[in-house]
Amino acid sequence: MHTEIPPSNPVGHYENFPVASWLCPAQLRAPITAIYHFARTADDLADEGNASTETRLEQLHEYRDCLYQASRGSDMSKLPWAKIFVPLQFHLQQSKLPVEHLDDLLSAFVQDVHKTALSEGYANRQELLAYCRQSANPVGRLLLHLYQINDENSLKQSDAICTSLQLINFWQDLSIDIPRKRWYLTEEDCSRHHVSPKMQQDAVTSGRSNSQLTALLQDNIHWARNLMHEGLPLALRMPGRAGWELRLVVQGGLHILRKIENMQYQSFHKRPHIQKLDYLTLFMRALSMKK
Repeated sequence: MHTEIPPSNPVGHYENFPVASWLCPAQLRAPITAIYHFARTADDLADEGNASTETRLEQLHEYRDCLYQASRGSDMSKLPWAKIFVPLQFHLQQSKLPVEHLDDLLSAFVQDVHKTALSEGYANRQELLAYCRQSANPVGRLLLHLYQINDENSLKQSDAICTSLQLINFWQDLSIDIPRKRWYLTEEDCSRHHVSPKMQQDAVTSGRSNSQLTALLQDNIHWARNLMHEGLPLALRMPGRAGWELRLVVQGGLHILRKIENMQYQSFHKRPHIQKLDYLTLFMRALSMKK
């Protein structure tokens, strides 16, 4: 009997890095897109609009319940977020997607809601890395599962790439996150560089930075870049289109770091982003990558 694959909605949000692009193997575009929409919708529940903290947490709890109903094979067609969970359920069954990785993503979004409500940051890099293990690393592990890659070295390198991309996104979005009371520059790092929350807020509103903020950002860019280089061999080892897409993802992240450096570390009040003209640079750098 022929099984019809439920369609996934097209990716509608702008992203710095490709999602289910033409470089992705055709047979994997649908499951990758289903995973993307699952995560994107959860992110919106945690962050978009003017809902109260209680409402956001209730919706994420209901969303998690839908995930586990989908994993058990329940009829999702009449439940909330059917457009998300009908295609996701198909790929949970067909591709045996590990539901625990999807659950980890939801735990990260719940943590986002709690942290934002309390205007609470991260004490140190260990705590921030623990957050990345739930917010970013599961995405890479889901993709490796689809590519049928499960050796420990590849998983470790995937985690390094995903954590690096998450950190890069933090340093890219400082001008957006700080006004929303999202603090990702750790308290320990800020203390070491003599940077206060007010100093960060003033940099966002005034458009002026200082030597302490610059040194703080330099330090964290160095951290993110080193992590990316730890994971880089995976992009060179993966075969075919998947390898080329990962190389572009890696180069996209590194390019954002260069942009922050080239703008004199002014991402506290100006968000760097990848433009169309940058893609030629990314392709050339992807072609020249070496172990």
